[in-house]
Amino acid sequence: MVDLKFVELGDIAEVTMGQSPKSEYYNTDKEGLPFLQGNKTFGFKYPSFDMYTSSITKIAKKDSILMSVRAPVGDLNIASEDLCIGRGLCSLNMKNDNNNFLYYLLKFNLPNLLNRESGTVFGSINKKDIETLEVAIPKEESIQYKIVDILLSIDNLIIILKKINHNLDTIAKLIYKGYFEDFKFFSDIRFKNSELGKIPDNWKTFDLNSIAKIYNGYSYKSKELQKSNCAMLTIKNFNRNGSFKTEGFKEIVYSEKIKDFHFINENDVLIACTDVTQNADIIGNCILLQNKKDYKEIIMSMDLVKVESKFPEINNFLLASILKSYRFKKHILGYVNGTTVLHLDKKGILNFTVALPQDLSKLVNIEKKLEYIYRKISINSKEINYLENLKSILLPKLMSGEIDVSNIKL
Repeated sequence: MVDLKFVELGDIAEVTMGQSPKSEYYNTDKEGLPFLQGNKTFGFKYPSFDMYTSSITKIAKKDSILMSVRAPVGDLNIASEDLCIGRGLCSLNMKNDNNNFLYYLLKFNLPNLLNRESGTVFGSINKKDIETLEVAIPKEESIQYKIVDILLSIDNLIIILKKINHNLDTIAKLIYKGYFEDFKFFSDIRFKNSELGKIPDNWKTFDLNSIAKIYNGYSYKSKELQKSNCAMLTIKNFNRNGSFKTEGFKEIVYSEKIKDFHFINENDVLIACTDVTQNADIIGNCILLQNKKDYKEIIMSMDLVKVESKFPEINNFLLASILKSYRFKKHILGYVNGTTVLHLDKKGILNFTVALPQDLSKLVNIEKKLEYIYRKISINSKEINYLENLKSILLPKLMSGEIDVSNIKL
């Protein structure tokens, strides 16, 4: 066992609480510093930025640990550059400069931190809650660095795989756009006018209602939630980038009200029909469900719809590409309404128009290319899931000293 010592977090780290500038200083023109009000644009480990401020209040230095202090409390990221933080965040810096260890230390102690959460409607924690949190750390700093080396190597591989998947998804979108919208892969063919503009002479336009059908999700009641082997995929499992989280599935009681079309399987195409971000970040996003969790059955909630092709010549990989296109997202935002919660009018899905060959059998070659890309994404996603599970096993064992790394040479 590793020798540990108990300290308060404030003894080993400096905590800076965020302070929001006045809104008139916000901008999207990259004037001033990047600004984060909360965890909205948090990524796997590093945030993205869509807002800047020319009035600097509280600065989180590059490599600082960023933590949300208002609901949801405890989300963590690392600052990729100097930025301004608002009242929904704090920044933390290890006094011995080992911020990577601090990141994993906070990950491990998150349950203890959440026990300090206060508030009725919206939970929050304050500076004292954070600084007085008691944590156990290895007495020897060399052990801290060895723990970091192990966990960081896993995270770095996950980041690489996620970046590869992002690039593959972008390539699939570009292939779809080039073939089905810009017609860049065609030569020596005649074009004709259509409602979508110029399209190849032997193509025609289809609305989705003529080539696909949609199924609504299941409307469950809270009393149906309990431990079982039937899981429910909800809007909370969706990410802003169109992917989905494999954790946090609701578990429900099997009900006779659940119909066959409520069940989802690998390679099913799903669209998000609600959004609580108020910025339409998630609504209308499409995912191709390729990594089903280890449940016997998964059903979709009422805030999702499943889209199925009516023709065997149009496979789910092409269907997903249609619904992942930039043009579809722009189209579908015209059918969104609501204030606190955004809702999608589902008829907007079915009246979306696409151009396809009159002879649908000619789609086979381009579908094979799209299928290859999406299957590569699926393989990488399974590897990511494996690595995340491995890290979740190692993290508590390393941080508690159960695994002794003192004799490991890294």
